[in-house]
Amino acid sequence: MSRPIIAILRGLRPSEALDITAALIESGIDRIEVPLNSPEPLKSISLMVDRFGDQAQIGAGTVLSVEQVNDVAAAGGRLIVSPDANTDVIGRSKALGLASYPGVMTPTEAFSALRAGANGLKIFPASLIGPAGLKAMRAVLPREVPVFAVGGAGADNFGEWIKAGADGFGIGTALFTPGLSAGEVEDRAKTIVAAYDAQTEG
Repeated sequence: MSRPIIAILRGLRPSEALDITAALIESGIDRIEVPLNSPEPLKSISLMVDRFGDQAQIGAGTVLSVEQVNDVAAAGGRLIVSPDANTDVIGRSKALGLASYPGVMTPTEAFSALRAGANGLKIFPASLIGPAGLKAMRAVLPREVPVFAVGGAGADNFGEWIKAGADGFGIGTALFTPGLSAGEVEDRAKTIVAAYDAQTEG
């Protein structure tokens, strides 16, 4: 079962990429982004895609330019996540057949991103909008559009966000920080997956 949880591996190094990815997949998380401000992110993405590309949707986060989209595609990435809603980035992602999840905070940004072809929306930072803000936005957004809450959403409040209309989540430091072992990441991932499943089962 593929859960709408995106692992944000900021600070990941190529030397640990495969072990961390294996731990995430084993725990039930198969959507993974390596932010481009990590050490050698394209190398990590390439390694991860070569080994796990048939088991997970792997790509990049903090994608800010068309050139970066091209680089991620060349590395084999299939997922483009951004902190902003740059329509050029969205358009290039779609032209290359990549999934595009831009960051938005307002209905204006959300609809601009959707008109540009975004596959879904990343509410970021979710902590500033809150579930009440998302609920208000959800009233006008197309129901079929997947909305991910990122930054302020986690295992302790999944239920609140889901009730407000969140379809999925991006999880960063609660899941991975530089220096954690694959085993530690796996333990955290299992906790997050269990918390998500508890809110969505039945």
